[in-house]
Amino acid sequence: MGAQEDAALIRRGYEAFGAGDMDTLRGLFADDAVWHLGGSGGLSGDKQGLDAILAYFGELFTRSNGTIRVDLDDLIGGDHHTVGFQRVHAERNGTAIGQRAALVFALKDGKVSEVHEFPEDTAKAADFWS
Repeated sequence: MGAQEDAALIRRGYEAFGAGDMDTLRGLFADDAVWHLGGSGGLSGDKQGLDAILAYFGELFTRSNGTIRVDLDDLIGGDHHTVGFQRVHAERNGTAIGQRAALVFALKDGKVSEVHEFPEDTAKAADFWS
């Protein structure tokens, strides 16, 4: 796949996430995909495999009582990676978070194989989601 096809796949993923469409998301990730989230919060660490990644997404919806919204600002596609720039808004326990993040997607054989998530403020994100 080329940069345009990879970017289109990532856009479908953002649309599916926004709709809570886990079936579509399941089809976009490789079974052995890995999602990396740095920091020290309760959701930080590596999510190994498709089921762990989908469980992470489910946890974001659960912890925010379904208020999480991710808006894609831009995508940059390259030969080996696609980078998404996004804004995240969620509410939890009477507080709200609004933060930017960059996600670096690696794709292999037409599926997402690895993601590195970089929140704007890892300490603030860790505090909010923990």
